Amino acid sequence: MLSSSTALLALLDADQLSVLCVMQPLPETIPQMGTLPPLQVNCPNFRLHLTSLPSPMFSRNDFSIWSILRKCIGMELSKITMPVIFNEPLSFLQRLTEYMEHTYLIHKASSFSDPVERMQCVAAFAVSAVASQWERTGKPFNPLLGETYELVRHNEAYTWTNPTCCVHNIIVGKLWIEQYGNVEIINHKTGDKCVLNFKPCGLFGKELHKVEGYIQDKSKKKLCALYGKWTECLYSVDPATFDAYKKNDKKNTEEKKNSKQTSSSEESDEMPVPDSESVFIIPGSVLLWRIAPRPPNSAQMYNFTSFAMVLNEVDKEMESVIPKTDCRLRPDIRAMENGEIGEGNASGRFIPGLC
Repeated sequence: MLSSSTALLALLDADQLSVLCVMQPLPETIPQMGTLPPLQVNCPNFRLHLTSLPSPMFSRNDFSIWSILRKCIGMELSKITMPVIFNEPLSFLQRLTEYMEHTYLIHKASSFSDPVERMQCVAAFAVSAVASQWERTGKPFNPLLGETYELVRHNEAYTWTNPTCCVHNIIVGKLWIEQYGNVEIINHKTGDKCVLNFKPCGLFGKELHKVEGYIQDKSKKKLCALYGKWTECLYSVDPATFDAYKKNDKKNTEEKKNSKQTSSSEESDEMPVPDSESVFIIPGSVLLWRIAPRPPNSAQMYNFTSFAMVLNEVDKEMESVIPKTDCRLRPDIRAMENGEIGEGNASGRFIPGLC
């Protein structure tokens, strides 16, 4: 993936030939859309890539496509095997990767608030996607079943795991979902790590939905603290301030526990009532994210968010252009959305595995 300040200048590698730096920082503002600053020879932060293939292409002057096709008259076109001479040394998946060569235009578009400027960048990206096809008369190799292609570039790459999702009361009682466990987010370039703890609800539900953790550098120095609820919001704050708050909160919690007498130590599986207080905002905190409120009729609409509510929306114009494999055209889903449960079950039985 390319960062917002990086441009990709070349894609092809070789082993023996001259190299140049294919990636260079872009200025904050590009004076002319579609133009790149002069190539910087010294790019210590990026890997150098080669500028030529190990071998030049074969001449196609002595070969004619018609000489191949006339021998295949009456055959199914998809069954005809074309000579490799008409190919180029890339898979179709790699050709698709070339569409993302100028992703800095998309990043640039996202930085604008003016919709016209955004449209200009998107239009430029759409045009740039086909620029590499000029004089590319070679056919890429057909991808094999299950084939993948990984484009490796030495920018920031992040990986993370998801918390454990626990569904309570599957057989008896009211269903409710709890997310708990540690989530580790790793920046493989810098070594920075964020460890978030999705807290289990506990006996009295005090920790229900709560999330907290730290961002650390590769030496495990705390750079930032994060806290909030995965159902509501997430804040960041200075780690020292957060630790002081946690110490004081723990003291208050222990005092409350000592003043309460519980009749049973067994933990109930019923859905706990969330803490009446929302997330306490620690002074000096910065809001990173807050969820949008759900529509008033959400409880009657499968508890959908506003975004989820429109995902199955399709009009006549859209229906005429989307592929028949689009899930918005599935009869079983559509029947259920229309309240025709019996019809939805019947539709699903015709296609195994849909229901």
